[in-house]
Amino acid sequence: MRLLTLLLALATLTASAAERPNILFILADDLGWSDTTLYGQTALYETPNLERLAAMGMTFTRAYTPNPLCSPTRSSILTGKHPARTGLTAPNCHTPPIILEAKAEETAPPHQKLTRYTSVTRLDPKYDTLAELLRADGYATAHFGKWHLGAPPYSPLENGFEIDVPHHPGPGPAGSFIAPWKFKNGFKEKVPGEHIEDRIGDEAVAFLEQHKDEPFFLNYWQFSVHAPFDAKPDLIEKYRSKIDPNDAQRSPTYAAMVQSLDENVGKMLDALDRLELTGNTIIVFTSDNGGNMYNEVDGTTPTSNRPLRGGKANNWDGGVRVPTVVVAPGITEPGSISDQFVISQDFYPTLLGLAGVDLPETELDGIDLRATFEGKPQDRERIFTFFPHSTKVPDTLPPSAAAYEGDWKLLRLLHHGENGVHEDFLFHLADDIGERNDLAAAKPDRAAAMAKALERFLADTGAVYPLANPNYDPAAALLNESGISPLLGATLAVDDTSGIATLAGEGPNLKLNLTLKPEVAPGDLTFTIKFRSPAEGRIDLRWAEKGVKPLYFNTRLKHSKRYAADAWIELRIPFAAEKAVTQMRVDFMQPGGIVEIDTMQVTAGSEVMWKAGF
Repeated sequence: MRLLTLLLALATLTASAAERPNILFILADDLGWSDTTLYGQTALYETPNLERLAAMGMTFTRAYTPNPLCSPTRSSILTGKHPARTGLTAPNCHTPPIILEAKAEETAPPHQKLTRYTSVTRLDPKYDTLAELLRADGYATAHFGKWHLGAPPYSPLENGFEIDVPHHPGPGPAGSFIAPWKFKNGFKEKVPGEHIEDRIGDEAVAFLEQHKDEPFFLNYWQFSVHAPFDAKPDLIEKYRSKIDPNDAQRSPTYAAMVQSLDENVGKMLDALDRLELTGNTIIVFTSDNGGNMYNEVDGTTPTSNRPLRGGKANNWDGGVRVPTVVVAPGITEPGSISDQFVISQDFYPTLLGLAGVDLPETELDGIDLRATFEGKPQDRERIFTFFPHSTKVPDTLPPSAAAYEGDWKLLRLLHHGENGVHEDFLFHLADDIGERNDLAAAKPDRAAAMAKALERFLADTGAVYPLANPNYDPAAALLNESGISPLLGATLAVDDTSGIATLAGEGPNLKLNLTLKPEVAPGDLTFTIKFRSPAEGRIDLRWAEKGVKPLYFNTRLKHSKRYAADAWIELRIPFAAEKAVTQMRVDFMQPGGIVEIDTMQVTAGSEVMWKAGF
């Protein structure tokens, strides 16, 4: 009798295991909201397999990442925690320093408005990852593709995954999408010219075949469509004939990359159908941030996120709003669309809940989306994004955070206002999807309420971000932005009222370095300066040309005529550059003291090519 009872119990457990849902998580890299055909925003890219996926489940029109860069979003998926809580806010997990606690310095040089901030650089092993919890509950686990959360001992193999292919810690595929690759671990192509996405897709399918009789969590994090920007030559040629030069999306290489991404989504769906696993497999497709609008390929940017503003690496919606589809058999209605908020850390509690796995006793920032999947109202008032960095991408922002509530977005530039106060902007996205019309002054009550909610979020998560610099000097900042800096111990200051810059120093060390922003095209040029000095002297002008070393050389030196003391003088020094001029050095060949400078500029004929910003 006891044996019969034991056999019945084992049979029940086996049946229960067979009914547990499989999980396939597909994460695209840098795929923007406008980069698929799901939202009607592209006439160039082709994504029929994503449309096929959408027909199987629910498409989200307002899915967001908590940060506009990859590693922070990836960490939020695996931990259920917002990057504001973990401090992992930048994609520097492949760099040597191992930093597990974010830090903001208390002071900074006078030209910096904010203090220096340092992000966490690894996925901290103290967190219970999605893979660890599923594996502990009997799931087979595997990671395929991009990781970018740390090399061993911070790799997938130390974070709950039994398999990791190609076991690569870097930000993109090693060297190229097309073999031969340059993976340091010796991961090689099987056939000449193999595409990395095709290979990783094949490896993932092999895992499905090997584990079709047990519950599995397959983490397929595609390398596409991140740099390096290359693709199958035949696909590039296919899209050349489709290019509309007036469309913001006009890179045939990027379009080809999107197609390879989509084809391998189709490969996964085909495998699930063939193995009769589709009916019991939860599928998530999303991206880690918005599309790249700052690199160059085919003479243009890789893509455009229009009508959204901005893109990868900034906190406009173009950087954080992403394509997302979820298929939960028996729960999501096929072909359904939801405009409820979804954010990356939601997948952690949602997938654990659907798998019947208990949540860890820890603070989570995501919510269980089952009600949303069932088409019911979701108990959520707001979501938040956080990016305490400033990048050099177009349309960049200072360090920022944002709160979303209904159709409203409050964007906060951290300590960016006068005297270090925060600067808030309010946008109504339903009417202003491009975030151009600031309504903070017109809607002060709403702006204030959302600002308070954002402040509570930052406090609750213990967010660390740059502080207002107590040493900040606007004049020093202006000079720094202009690329003007004194050399050899000299000092430079600007009078706020007159706009006159004063260079001071001892001995023959009155020297300025000018970084020209933008670079000045080669040709016959003239440097003009209006200044006054209490001493007689002359100016020695040196210039640096792009790619030419040494930086300054006697063949690129011009002497001015001698100037008199105690008078405002305008000197013109003609010179000829064979290549683009990147920097200049202005040496006042006189005894120490001061030089007052009114204007400096570089002209080509009558056209001003560069002008000092004071």
